[in-house]
Amino acid sequence: MLDTAIPSKVDITDKRLLRSFAYIGGKWCAASDGATFNVTDPATGAFLGEVAQMNASDATGAVDAAQAAFAGWSMMLPQERSAILRRWFDLMLMHKEDLARIMVLEQGKPISEARGEIDYAASFVEFYAEEAKRPNIEGVTSHLHDAEVELWLEPVGVVALITPWNFPAAMLTRKAAAALAAGATVVAHPSHETPFSALALAELAERAGVPAGVFNVVTGHAPTVVEPWTQDTRVRALSFTGSTEVGRLLYGQCAGTVKKLVMELGGHAPVIVFADADLDEAVVEVMKAKWATSGQDCLGANRIYVERSVYDSFVAKFTEATKALTVGRGMDDPDIGPLMNARAVEKQEEHVADALEEGAKLVIGGKRLAQGDLFYAPTVLRDVPDTAAIMREETFGPVAAITPFDTEEEVVMRANDTEYGLVAYVHATDPRRIYRLSRALQYGMVAVNRTKVTGAPIPFGGTKQSGLGREGARRGMEEFMEIKYVCRDWA
Repeated sequence: MLDTAIPSKVDITDKRLLRSFAYIGGKWCAASDGATFNVTDPATGAFLGEVAQMNASDATGAVDAAQAAFAGWSMMLPQERSAILRRWFDLMLMHKEDLARIMVLEQGKPISEARGEIDYAASFVEFYAEEAKRPNIEGVTSHLHDAEVELWLEPVGVVALITPWNFPAAMLTRKAAAALAAGATVVAHPSHETPFSALALAELAERAGVPAGVFNVVTGHAPTVVEPWTQDTRVRALSFTGSTEVGRLLYGQCAGTVKKLVMELGGHAPVIVFADADLDEAVVEVMKAKWATSGQDCLGANRIYVERSVYDSFVAKFTEATKALTVGRGMDDPDIGPLMNARAVEKQEEHVADALEEGAKLVIGGKRLAQGDLFYAPTVLRDVPDTAAIMREETFGPVAAITPFDTEEEVVMRANDTEYGLVAYVHATDPRRIYRLSRALQYGMVAVNRTKVTGAPIPFGGTKQSGLGREGARRGMEEFMEIKYVCRDWA
């Protein structure tokens, strides 16, 4: 039985935001077989509550609801859909503090970062509330005598959204707001580690007037919930944020029904610091790129290349800044919180041990901390060779790997020598070098002398095995639409 006392355990104002049931067809639903799973606080290991563990039949029921709602939602005036999304945005800001607190308890990130994520998540809803009004018919100069040619953008149908635990609110709204603005209906699966944030957003969507069946949130374990969606011909598009490994699996599962795919997969971001950069400013920005979300970010700096002439100085400055980081529970607003699970901690240990075996030097950190089982010290490794696992694999944690380089050509080759291609960071002042690097780096996004680049108006996404398609911007909405070509005889 679901724990009906969960709301008393969380310090929020609106207790109705903390939901334990899935949201399907406008109703809060237990699993058809009564199954549940536990959610815990990564900072303390404390039990937060039970959530409905929906099965394959329940997942298919969500598609039934979304399919039934599609005709009404897609035929609604764009202005009407826009108004509903705008109300959802307003409610998110109204309940920002409660949403942030829920996120901290289930995800562990510092409360200031959680508040920032709610603002970020809400910005997508606001942006797509406006874009909902703009999928206009496009006239095309006819290539035929006595014919009129038009291109229509139409919603694709039911879309499946699979979101990760590291940004449990923003990754859902970035996908869902775009899909809803396009006129599509949604079946969403949040990570089983952070379901409460998604369910709180569903509660607010209901209050905003999203019709029953248009936005469904199905909780449980991913293989059970998602596989029926990959096989269902009614699900016409699937959007996933997560690891490249899982992305490949979903890609194969969706092949049989030829779905549209949007995939934001793993990252392995290089940071390249040239000698002509403002070194103090570069340290500040690389700190942001490395330690945000305790290093659990696909945009996180994974390989830090520094030109040899300033290498020792950079390492010293970066190390001193890292020593000043605070570590603790999210509600205390530290710089670094807990990692999400035991496997994440083990990966940090494995990467550090491997790097040291390959010849790297440990500057600081490299150990678990007394705050709890999932806390790992912010760690700096220097002189890390390219043969180390941390230089080839996504770390997703608080370990910084720093290595020197000698020439521009060399560092570009090393930075591009990966299957990943999400984001790269460049610190330099020579405008010609900046231009060359911006063109030569094989990444979907390049940040120059700064860290923050994301936002609702930009097309977020990567190249190579870091993903397919784009999220955000107008392109993010068009991922959930099809082009219909109409050719009419007007003679």
